[in-house]
Amino acid sequence: MILYLHGFRSSPSSFKARLMAQAMADRGLADDWRCPQLPASPRAAIELATALAQELLERGRAQAGSGKDFSPRNLTVIGSSLGGYYAGWLAEQLDCRAVLLNPAVHAPRDLATQVGAQTMYHSGEPFDFRPEYVAELAAIEVARPTQLDRYFLVAATGDEVLDWQEMRDFYAGSRQTIIPGSDHGIADFGKYLPEVLEFALGDRHS
Repeated sequence: MILYLHGFRSSPSSFKARLMAQAMADRGLADDWRCPQLPASPRAAIELATALAQELLERGRAQAGSGKDFSPRNLTVIGSSLGGYYAGWLAEQLDCRAVLLNPAVHAPRDLATQVGAQTMYHSGEPFDFRPEYVAELAAIEVARPTQLDRYFLVAATGDEVLDWQEMRDFYAGSRQTIIPGSDHGIADFGKYLPEVLEFALGDRHS
């Protein structure tokens, strides 16, 4: 089961989200895939993501049946950029796994520069990133990740938006793939999709 969380100003129409959705459909796992349009408000985004994560977990428990063990780690939250910040928080709260794609690890600091009028990348729709949203980000900041075996970091040294070394250091001790070059959006994500799926789905769906 995978919950995908897109980045700032992005949407389920992003390249990585569409590639993941197709990969899940090809494996007959479309019902185990969620990729919402996240609200601009971090509080509202986390509420939506948590509800969807809980929905997937309940579905998984029902499928496992009574008397069978079911682990929250059957769920993987994949987050890109700001979505990676959300994914890290959810993993700590739910004990699910998380794949972090060029994640924002200091989102209150980084997004403070984005307060004001913005537009969505894929639709051009305008929205306001309000000053209070920075405080909402700070309210869910993870000081240090725990149980590092549940994390998989994919970071590109060519990220032109965020510092890949901060990502590497923040998730030190976790599984990591450091991509030489590339960019913030990981334009060559297709090359790393098998690794991501292997971690997210494990031996359950090869």
